[in-house]
Amino acid sequence: MKRIILSAFLLFNTVAIFACPVCERNQPKILRGITHGAGPESKWDYVIVWIAVIIATATLIFSLKWLIRPGEHSGRHIKRFILNNE
Repeated sequence: MKRIILSAFLLFNTVAIFACPVCERNQPKILRGITHGAGPESKWDYVIVWIAVIIATATLIFSLKWLIRPGEHSGRHIKRFILNNE
């Protein structure tokens, strides 16, 4: 019963995640209705955010790439030593 009440509360309480009218008015056009609080104070804020997005995306792509196809084929690689150690 507690799960149902909690689920209903979270489902129907989505209005709280949208920006209030004051915050919406103070935000730049691209962020209106999405976020609360003070908006970006300069163009550098956008640059910093986009650089962080690019770094996070590159990290995710390379992590998945090297997880799926690691590419270590050398017989002297450290993983061979650990896996073949008896």
